Amino acid sequence: METQWQHTTVLLNEAVEALFHTAAQQADHTPANRTYVDATFGRGGHSRLILSRLSPQGRLIAFDKDTEAIREAQTITDPRFSIRHEGFAHLGELPPASVDGLLMDLGVSSPQIDNPARGFSFRGDGPLDMRMDTTRGESVAQWLATAEQSQIAEVIRDYGEERFAVQIAKAIVARRQERGALSTTAELAQLVAGTVKTREPGQDPATRTFQALRIFINAELEELHEALGASLNILKPGGRLVVISFHSLEDRIVKQFIAQHSREVFDRRAPFAEPKAMKLIALDRVKPSAEEVARNPRSRSAIMRIAERTSA
Repeated sequence: METQWQHTTVLLNEAVEALFHTAAQQADHTPANRTYVDATFGRGGHSRLILSRLSPQGRLIAFDKDTEAIREAQTITDPRFSIRHEGFAHLGELPPASVDGLLMDLGVSSPQIDNPARGFSFRGDGPLDMRMDTTRGESVAQWLATAEQSQIAEVIRDYGEERFAVQIAKAIVARRQERGALSTTAELAQLVAGTVKTREPGQDPATRTFQALRIFINAELEELHEALGASLNILKPGGRLVVISFHSLEDRIVKQFIAQHSREVFDRRAPFAEPKAMKLIALDRVKPSAEEVARNPRSRSAIMRIAERTSA
């Protein structure tokens, strides 16, 4: 019997309320008669709530790279809903100014973490994979089997903010030379634990390394940059951008993007020229309530940022 991995959607009501609650929608009193995008379908928590708020003329477009998420999405028979088996780097393919609200939940879903066969977690033993889309690209094991020590150290340092990155990279290469390449999550977790001598209380020594390799192998930060840039083109004036991030690297990118486009830009070479108008209005920063964190400890690091597209 196949295990049914459960997922609890983070900031469910808060995210959907932020998506729908815009000045433009309040003015015409038809917030449900619009087009929305769930850029990370996952297991469909946000999508199902969005659909429950839409009018018969509304539309929801979802994206996801994970084949298991696509199978879950295909159980939704609502004609207002469509799913694309692609990452949100493809958001730019949508027509300009066609979207009233864009939601990006950047977290890894619990089924991905909890299923050892996906290779995302150091808590269970499984193949060292970590690909969101297992039909494309190389796994972490395949990359570690050939990458140079300097490349491995750079990835673990930059994407995991791991101060022992060089030592871990040396240990990975030494293990590869002595006994062959790493192939399972348990092998990598044990190697890191034997290399990292100190760690914050309550944090597994392998946490930062696993995060770094997952981000790298899925090009998560590069895809986030592309998706945020595309949001400026596809959102209608007054449309909402809602992004939920779960670690500092992602949140920093989102924060800086919103800040950059929430101010007028002056050209120093032409001091008397009209400034370029700001493209976003930064609205809010929301964290899960104490009650939500108690119910779902994985939500504790979540930060949701909300912005609105201007008419510029």
